[in-house]
Amino acid sequence: MPTYVARIRDPQGKSRKEKIVAPSLAQARTNLRDQGFVVQDLKQSLGFQASFDLQKIQNSFVKVSIKEKAVFSRQLATLVNAGVAIVRSLGVLADQCTNSKLKQALVDISNDVQSGVNLSDSMRKHPECFDGLYVSMIQAGEVGGVLDEVLNRLAKLLEDVARLQNQIKSALAYPTVVGFLATAIFVGMTVFLIPIFAGIFKDLGTELPALTEFLMTCSTILRSWWSLGIVGFLVGANIAFKQYYKTRVGKETVDRLSLKLPLFGDLIQKSSVARFSRTFGALARSGVPILTSLEIVRDTSGNQVVANAIDAARLEIQQGGMISIALQKDQVFPAMAIQMISIGEETGEIDAMLMKIADFYEDEVEQAVKALTSILEPIMIVVLGGMVGTIILAMYLPLFKVFEKLG
Repeated sequence: MPTYVARIRDPQGKSRKEKIVAPSLAQARTNLRDQGFVVQDLKQSLGFQASFDLQKIQNSFVKVSIKEKAVFSRQLATLVNAGVAIVRSLGVLADQCTNSKLKQALVDISNDVQSGVNLSDSMRKHPECFDGLYVSMIQAGEVGGVLDEVLNRLAKLLEDVARLQNQIKSALAYPTVVGFLATAIFVGMTVFLIPIFAGIFKDLGTELPALTEFLMTCSTILRSWWSLGIVGFLVGANIAFKQYYKTRVGKETVDRLSLKLPLFGDLIQKSSVARFSRTFGALARSGVPILTSLEIVRDTSGNQVVANAIDAARLEIQQGGMISIALQKDQVFPAMAIQMISIGEETGEIDAMLMKIADFYEDEVEQAVKALTSILEPIMIVVLGGMVGTIILAMYLPLFKVFEKLG
C-alpha cells in the first residue's frame, strides 16, 4: 500500500508531519481524522523517485489572483445553481481558464471528484489556488447542501478583499513612483551634471561653497567603485530584513511598529479589522464552527499582532468565554468594533453584525486612502522640487562668486 505524508494539527493545537500507510488518499485522510487530527496537507510520499514536469515548473512561477478566484467562484455557483453536475462544471471552467496553474488544478480536482473524492478534499490538495478559508467554506456548503450560496458568498468576499487591496495599493502607488523618480533624477544629475560643472570651477579656481563641495563628493563616490559597495549594502540590508521578518519575533516586531506609523498605522489597523470582520462573518454565515473560523481568520489576517490577538481570543473562547470580551483584552481592535460584536452576540446575529463592521471599516479605509493621497501628493512634489532645486543651487552658487570677481 502507498505511504502518505501529512501535515496535521493535534488536539493540543501543535502542527507536525506524520506518515501514514493507507490504500487511498481519501482513506488516509479519514484515518487521520478518526484519530482526532486536523489534516492541513496530505500527499503521497514519492520516496527517492523524482520526476521533472516542465508544465509544473512553469506553473510554479504563475500566481492565481484573487480576482481570478472570484470569477471562478461566481461561474461555478451559476453552473451549480443551474443543475449542472460538478464534474462537468469543472471541466467547462477548466477549458476556458486562461491561468495555467488554476487550469491544471481544476483538471486534477475534476478527476478526483469523478473518482469519488469530495470537492473540498480535492481542493485542499492545491493550497496555492485554494487556501484554508476557501476550502472550509466549500466544505460547509457541501455539508449543508448550499454549495451555490456558499460559492456566491465566496465570490463576494474575494471581490471585497480585492477592492480593499486595490485601495491600499492606490495609496502607496503615487509616493512610490514619485520617490523612485526623485531618486533617479537626483542620482542622474549628481553623476552626469555635476562633473561638468566641477571641471569649470576647477579651471576658474573659485572657492566652492560647502553645499557644492558636498555634492561633488557624492558625485565622486557614485562614479567610483564605492557605488557598488553602497548597492551591495542596500541589497544585503534588504535580504537581512526579509530574513528577520520571516522569524516570529521579527514579524511581530515589524507588524507592531507598522500599526504605530503616522498616517499609515491607522490605515493598516482599519484594513485588518475590515478583513477580519468580512472573513469571519462569511465563515460564520456559511456554517463553519466558530473556533475553526477563528483559526482560519488568524492565518489570513496578514498582521502578526492581529493574528496573536485572534489566537489568544480563540483559546479563551475554547474555555467558554465570549468573543467580544476575548478580543478586547489585547486592545488591537477598536472599541466600536468590539461593541458591535458584543451586540451581535447578544442578539444572536453575529454574522450580520460582522458584515456591518466590515462595510463600515472598508468605507473608513476608502476615506483614509483619499485623505492620505491628498496629503502625500503635495509632500512628494515638494520633496522632488527640493532635491532638484538643491542640485541647481549648489551648481549656481559658485557662479555668483565668479560674477562678483568679474564685476
